[in-house]
Parts: sequence; structure tokens; C-alpha cells
Amino acid sequence: MAAELDFSPPEIPEPTFMENVLRYGLFFGAIFQLICVLAIILPVPKSHKADSDGFEPKNSETVKKPKATAPQISKKPKKETKKKR
Repeated sequence: MAAELDFSPPEIPEPTFMENVLRYGLFFGAIFQLICVLAIILPVPKSHKADSDGFEPKNSETVKKPKATAPQISKKPKKETKKKR
């Protein structure tokens, strides 16, 4: 009876090149998605140098002065219509 039972491991064919590419591509895709989700959830601290540049007071020379209002050209005088007889 022991001779009838076959306890050898089943024969599994070697994965093809495309199956390997697909497997590793899925792994890299999953890792990339996890990195993206973690980037959204966990805030990245900004460097001190970047913060100091953003809050630097501007010189009076660099501040643009508002332009004087130009006369409005888009307003055209209304056409006088001829009276109908």
C-alpha cells in the first residue's frame, strides 16, 4: 500500500520570461503606490533655508506700482439710428 502513494513534489514548470517580468513589475508597482500613499499621509518637513527665502521682505524698488487707469477704449459711442417713417 505504501508503494501506491506518491509523496514526491508536483512538477511545476519554470516561469517564462514574460511571467517574471509581470511578477516583478507588479511588485515595483505596489511599492510605488505605497510610497505615493505615504507621501500624501506623512508631511515632509521643509528645510529652514527654503522657509527664510519665502518670507524675505521685498525692497520698495521691487514692489510694482499699480498702473494708472487707461482710458477705456472698449466703450464706443452708440450709433444713432434713423427714424423710420
